[in-house]
Amino acid sequence: MAASFASTRCFLPLYQSRHLQNNTTSSCSTVPLHLNRNSNSNSKLLSLSSSHAGRNGFNAVVENERKKDRLSSFSQTAAVRNLMGSVTNTQALRFAVVVARFNEIITKRLLEGALTTFHHYSVLEDNIDVVWVPGSFEIGVAAERLGKSQKYHAVLCIGAVIRGDTSHYDVVVNSAASGVLSAGLNSGVPCIFGVLTCDNMDQALNRAGGKSGNKGSETALTAIEMASLFEHHLK
Repeated sequence: MAASFASTRCFLPLYQSRHLQNNTTSSCSTVPLHLNRNSNSNSKLLSLSSSHAGRNGFNAVVENERKKDRLSSFSQTAAVRNLMGSVTNTQALRFAVVVARFNEIITKRLLEGALTTFHHYSVLEDNIDVVWVPGSFEIGVAAERLGKSQKYHAVLCIGAVIRGDTSHYDVVVNSAASGVLSAGLNSGVPCIFGVLTCDNMDQALNRAGGKSGNKGSETALTAIEMASLFEHHLK
């Protein structure tokens, strides 16, 4: 039996064929609706490619665009509450400063910078306690004890670790950083990391009052802001 195949050629009714032959547009053809957006303007340019498009469809498109505009506007103007610490109201704030004696030539300068900043921002001397520990490794445990005492609004941790010929540097740096972080998390009191970690003595001196400023002063300012934030906004 010979195989038969359905033809893919389409035939139009006689009256439609005559219309096409006369180059006229069929009245039942589908006309697309084009929406053009101008990114530099809030206006929407809507163009219809044929007068046969329904008015209801046009209104639906306009309403949909208006809804998108309202949602976009809401996301941009929704009010939020911002909480920040202040450095202007400090008289009632109390601070503890934990200082490592190791590399004392550096840590003393950092301490001086911190105390100068506290004084500049009107923190009373009676509200500052300085606690000395042997080295940066011991800072964390002392800071946690001070934080848990609930006597202080923030604890500033000062030390200096300078790289040597062995891996001891990495052990002390990691332990000091994690110790200060744990002290703050466990006590609920801001514990500020003010431990210098430098490759050599020149780098440390530059950051303890040299050409790179005094990191003790910078961390004291951080302690004031965090104490104010916790005391006035996050109690």
